Amino acid sequence: MRPRHLVMMSLGSAIGAGLFVGSGVGIAAAGPAVLLAYLISGAVILAVMRMLAEMVAADPNPGAFSYYAGKAMGQPAAFALGWLWWIEFCLVVAAEATAAAQYLNGIFPSVAPWVFALIAMVAFTASNLVHVGNFGELEFWFALIKVGFVVGFLILGAAFLLGLTSGTSPGLHNIVDVPFMPKGVSGVAGALLVVIFAFGGIELMAVAAAETADPQRSVAKAVRTILWRILLFYMGAVTVMLLVLPWDSPEIEQAPFVAVLNAAGFPALAAAIAVVIIIALLSSLNANLYGASRMIFSLAERGMAPAALHRTNSHGVPVSSVLATSVFGFVAVALNYFWGDAVLKALLNIVGSTLIVTWLAIIVSHLVLRRRAEREGTDLPLKMWGFPYLSWLTLAALLGIVVLGFTVPEVAAQLSATFLLTAALYVVGWFLDRRRISSAT
Repeated sequence: MRPRHLVMMSLGSAIGAGLFVGSGVGIAAAGPAVLLAYLISGAVILAVMRMLAEMVAADPNPGAFSYYAGKAMGQPAAFALGWLWWIEFCLVVAAEATAAAQYLNGIFPSVAPWVFALIAMVAFTASNLVHVGNFGELEFWFALIKVGFVVGFLILGAAFLLGLTSGTSPGLHNIVDVPFMPKGVSGVAGALLVVIFAFGGIELMAVAAAETADPQRSVAKAVRTILWRILLFYMGAVTVMLLVLPWDSPEIEQAPFVAVLNAAGFPALAAAIAVVIIIALLSSLNANLYGASRMIFSLAERGMAPAALHRTNSHGVPVSSVLATSVFGFVAVALNYFWGDAVLKALLNIVGSTLIVTWLAIIVSHLVLRRRAEREGTDLPLKMWGFPYLSWLTLAALLGIVVLGFTVPEVAAQLSATFLLTAALYVVGWFLDRRRISSAT
């Protein structure tokens, strides 16, 4: 893949349902103070990605954070993190195929959702079985469509607010005439939990970096562009929403982009948002199928998964890993046939808080490996800012978010399940590592 593919993939992974749908939930939770939640979350994810980029630039590997966890904390940690991430993203692939199918069914009600889910899984499994350059190009254009829509939304929203369209601009009244924190600190806390999960999947950049022509340059460029683009797209879009409509408007929580475009006098574009959401879901399906297949491929390469999953074709594509990863999606197709709408809700409940565990592991791995590199005098082509102070501050902030999560029953259940699964996988990895050491001696 080329550097532009990696940049757009990292950006595209951050522009999905979390922005198109989750932004409204965040606004409803905190009002205008949701901007503070985005600032905190953006700062955390930027720091985490910089730490990850430091490790990728020094030693690119498709196992990414699992591989670095193994170097820093031992093979049981690598096993637990790799398998946890793979399982989670297989379920995410199934959930995205199901969600896209439901949106398509809303446009074409005569076609059953399971048919759309089957078409999506066949198409994107096939796209992941061809040369990785073709995958990168497909994902580039998917991400470009999403970015183009958000840019257009920002331009139209600004034009409406400046009185350049036929509608009546509310000016600054919807922000100035209301309290900044209408629901207090607890509202910001609730929004923070919603917002932080919206950035899930951005770590996919590290998995893909191993298949770029120049990993060091590509990763550095991707990380440099993440901050201002997140600020522009997320905070810009949310600011427009807050200015156009009252923060407690029911339409904002249910469908924020649709509500704003309707209020600004662009109903035709509002109707097109369903198509953009479908593209966003299919883009995420494509990228996550790729990322999960490379993770299980890396686990097989390191002796932590069946050896058959390490085979590649003449183009270097791990065919067996792609097919194994897509199995969950095809199972979801069958479930859609029998249970329809109930499938998506069940999948979303299963999908837990893997990204929190992944980010914590990235920070700890970085702290260990950076200290080790300094002791050994190893030159690092890309370094984390303000080490070690900013690294420790980021770890404290993320742990604070975890503690905050345990105050919300639904989030607490997800976190508990994910931590328990991680612990179980670590124990399995420990036993397998002990057996490997015993057999070697």
